[in-house]
Amino acid sequence: MTTAKDMGALLARLEGAGDLVIDGDVHITDPDRLPDWQRKRRAASDDYYHGRTISAEDAVAEMDAAGVDMALVWQNPAATEYGDDPAANYQALLAANRYIADAAQRFPGRFIPAGWTDPKALGLEGALRLVDQLTGELGMAIVKMNPAQNAYRMASEPVMTTVARIVERGAVPAFHFGADTPYTPAEDLRAVAGAFPDVPVIGVHMGGGGASYPDSDETYAKARAYGLEVPNIFYVLSAKRDTHIESDLIAYTAAGPEAAARIACASDAPYGRMTWNFGGYRAMFGALAQGQGNPDPRLKPGMFGEEVVAGYMGNNLARLAAAAIRRWQEVHADQVAM
Repeated sequence: MTTAKDMGALLARLEGAGDLVIDGDVHITDPDRLPDWQRKRRAASDDYYHGRTISAEDAVAEMDAAGVDMALVWQNPAATEYGDDPAANYQALLAANRYIADAAQRFPGRFIPAGWTDPKALGLEGALRLVDQLTGELGMAIVKMNPAQNAYRMASEPVMTTVARIVERGAVPAFHFGADTPYTPAEDLRAVAGAFPDVPVIGVHMGGGGASYPDSDETYAKARAYGLEVPNIFYVLSAKRDTHIESDLIAYTAAGPEAAARIACASDAPYGRMTWNFGGYRAMFGALAQGQGNPDPRLKPGMFGEEVVAGYMGNNLARLAAAAIRRWQEVHADQVAM
């Protein structure tokens, strides 16, 4: 069980002096609970395959190698198998979420634990019950859904009902938001954010998430435009083509400090490597700060100063997570007082 003391310590870490480098999208998995096919595939070859899991220990080791202070972590859907029984699916997803909470306790100050629910695999009643458990016993102030994982629309009635419960319980909703399936169109993200204007709505991947390059351009452009129009959309940049990531960063920086505070960098580990992604971010920001060799007419001298870059590299997400924890503390005042 996550205690109020744990939440307080995490809040102090997020609000402490100094800049934080935070990976905003990391999936970790209990190696003792891998499905049989995952065990067999790992044993058969050391090669990477889509969804090959990492443990909390693996994540911390790469964070150290990549110069990453903290990570927003959630379960890996490739390692959580669903069947036809919603009750069994509930237990499987609960176990995956417990591992996230336990990892945050085992590595204090390194992980921001986030929950995961699913109104299709668990049924709406199960999804709502899991939200209560995630935001209660497990003390999670961010809860995610992935409509692309098993084919349900982001702005459907069950999802809206689930988001309402997340918000009611003092947490921030997050979504896999990609062009990789038709279940997470940009219009749906805008609809969800519009329905809950008083809380941030996190769109992980900002339209990326594994879509083919030409087919994703329309979603990328809409994501960029809608995020600038709707002030409570917060984007996590991961699993997205680097040229579009650069365009996102230039567009948001050109739009001013309020817009620039609504994007965070990430790797989507284990689907992406932290060392590669954060090495690339640092090189990209260095080039943007220099302003040399870039044909984008929006790029002006001095746009990418230290404060702006520090925001993208972690401080923006630190502020969002800290505000989420403070809201969670207000809603769960009885639990905090214990």
